[in-house]
Amino acid sequence: MDISTLIAKDLLKIGAVFFRPDEPFTWASGIKSPVYCDNRLTLTAPEVRNDVENSLASVIREKYPEAEVLMGTSTAGIAHAAITAHIMGLPMGYVRSGAKDHGRQNRIEGKLEPGQKVVVVEDLISTAGSAIEVVDALREEGACVLGIVSIFTYGMKKGLDRLAAANVENTSLTNFDVIANVAAEDGYIAPEDVARLIKFRNDPSDESWINK
Repeated sequence: MDISTLIAKDLLKIGAVFFRPDEPFTWASGIKSPVYCDNRLTLTAPEVRNDVENSLASVIREKYPEAEVLMGTSTAGIAHAAITAHIMGLPMGYVRSGAKDHGRQNRIEGKLEPGQKVVVVEDLISTAGSAIEVVDALREEGACVLGIVSIFTYGMKKGLDRLAAANVENTSLTNFDVIANVAAEDGYIAPEDVARLIKFRNDPSDESWINK
């Protein structure tokens, strides 16, 4: 079984990615979504957590063997960066969503030297806005950002365009298409729902997939 299928099965099994095409969730933006994602649940499922962290380490070793530091996104990426860094024997830190208003007013926590080669660890990529903010903050401090690794990505056009514009590559353990197909194969959703899910992913503002 390849990594993308293994992680898809893991996330579905613990409800970290949960499909409900007939009763859509409403995002904060007001968009109706057939999927709910909470990859924090992987942290409380030891077997799944092991799969996720070992897979993240494997991807980083393969794609970025020169990596010197892992930096997690705040807050969801912090634990994954810490565990993966422990597996790999690498330093880690994390990037706050904004600078502290007290103490040293750090935005980047952990030691980071100018020129160090950094891999960003993120749990989820949708429109990629928060991940790119982290990349920008690291670059401003002189880091060489090799890329982003994440657990799951929607593969939305807005996110892909933003990553390309920021000149940064994201590699996810699994993606929306794989999870949708595994969900159909394993009976979480009806096979005919896959096309509806992909239609949502291709254009979240188009609600014509609802009540099909």
